[in-house]
Amino acid sequence: MTAIPQGRRTRRAALASALCALVAVTGAGLTGCAGKDPDAGTNGVGKLPADRIQARTRAAADSAGTVHLSGNVVSNGRTYQLDMRLKPDGGSGSVTSQGVTFRLLRVGKQLYLKADAEFWSHADGDAKGGGSGKDTGAADKLDGKYVKVPQGDPAYQRFSGFTDKNVLLDGLLTLHGTLAADGHHEQSGVRTIRVTGGKGSGGTLDVSLEGTPYPLRLVRAGGAGTLTFSEWGKDFALTEPDQSDTVDYGKQLPAS
Repeated sequence: MTAIPQGRRTRRAALASALCALVAVTGAGLTGCAGKDPDAGTNGVGKLPADRIQARTRAAADSAGTVHLSGNVVSNGRTYQLDMRLKPDGGSGSVTSQGVTFRLLRVGKQLYLKADAEFWSHADGDAKGGGSGKDTGAADKLDGKYVKVPQGDPAYQRFSGFTDKNVLLDGLLTLHGTLAADGHHEQSGVRTIRVTGGKGSGGTLDVSLEGTPYPLRLVRAGGAGTLTFSEWGKDFALTEPDQSDTVDYGKQLPAS
């Protein structure tokens, strides 16, 4: 084996030292730097106990004015695919369940549901042509319209929670079992610290190590869905639909 001259070894060592120093300043990923601090240049939550990390991320989520939530949630044996933008006073977005997609919009206490004629004809019992012509006519009138959902209607209780930032996050951002930190990870190019409940069986939550420690990805316990969170604090318009695009069906929607 040919020996490496002493001068060359010295220059290599100096270069490696300089690169590691650069990593410490920029936080860039680079292997081979002995003693590199994975929390260097972060918001510091990665150094906290798991229960304090969860407390910090819950506080950050509660204080944020807005969030974009997407993914799937399993509830009562049914899977809902969500793509929602939420504020404390309402939200908007789409929900897909059993192959059917509809839009939800809530401004204050008023909830609207927008879907196509097929959705409403099924709700009226007209699936596969089994309903009456009257049912089909009603479905056609509701096609593509924002239909007001009365607060006393079962659909209001069932779907309004999907548009409620506080209710939705309170129900989702809960890990079950003993909390533990599960190392450093990455979500959409952002460094994270992962917190697990019950060694993962109670869910996992990835928390941002960059800037505010927002939750970025949640895997719910028991295979009950996976969700990502983004656009924290990014404002969006939330307004009532035009009257010409709105239908008031009455005190109760067609049976669903």
